[in-house]
Parts: sequence; C-alpha cells; structure tokens
Amino acid sequence: MTNQQIEHISNYINASPQQVYQFASNPKNLPQWAAGLANSEVSKQGDNWLMQAPFGLVKVRFIETNPYGVLDHWVEFESGVQVYNPMRVIQHGAGSEFIFTLIRQSEMTDDAFEQDKQAVIADLTRLKTVLEASLLPIELE
Repeated sequence: MTNQQIEHISNYINASPQQVYQFASNPKNLPQWAAGLANSEVSKQGDNWLMQAPFGLVKVRFIETNPYGVLDHWVEFESGVQVYNPMRVIQHGAGSEFIFTLIRQSEMTDDAFEQDKQAVIADLTRLKTVLEASLLPIELE
C-alpha cells in the first residue's frame, strides 16, 4: 500500500443537498459545470458515459443513485488506466457542501497535481454558479 497525497476540495452551495445531488449526479449535466472532465456532450454506452475531456476521450462510470449524496465515479482513459474519484454532497446549514477528494496518482508531478487541483476548484466554482444563479438551464432526471 502506498502513501498517496490526498486533498479534500469543497465548496459551499446555497441549494439543498437534494437539488445539488440531483443535478450533479446526472452525467448529461457535466458539460455545464465539469469542464475539467467533459467539454463535449456525453453519451451512454452500457454502464459508462463517454465524453471528450481536455486530455482525450474518457469513459466515466458513476456509483448507483443513492439517498446518501455519494457521487463517486471512475474515469477510464484511452490508455485503459482507471482513476477513482470520491465525491459527496452533504448538508451545510441551509445549503450544501460539495466535496471532491483528489487523490494524487503515483506518476503525477507536483505541477500536474496542482493543475488537477485547480481544475477541480474551477469545476466546483462553476457548479456553485450554475446551481445558485440558474444561469444555465438545469436538466433534472
């Protein structure tokens, strides 16, 4: 077992955990807020969602829909490498805290890890903006 660097990145969102979860758990909404992962429309292929990321075509598989705010997902790169990404939405006062756990991959340089961290921060900021200001149409399932 290796000792990996882990950072918990969170953002307060002035929306209920149910609203945040319902929006963020729908892969079709990823292009509206998660540009670090999806900069194109997404399409379903079996249990996976295909999308064009800034670093190439990826397959994303989410954990089953659940009442606990768990949004964990696995990203598979074209190389076949899979990365596990834990995400949660929890109650925080009248709103929600959205938490992404960034796990440094063994081959990552310090600069690459920092760039990944900044991409996650930008994505969570967009998620907050979309949900709080309703600047973009929100698709709920």
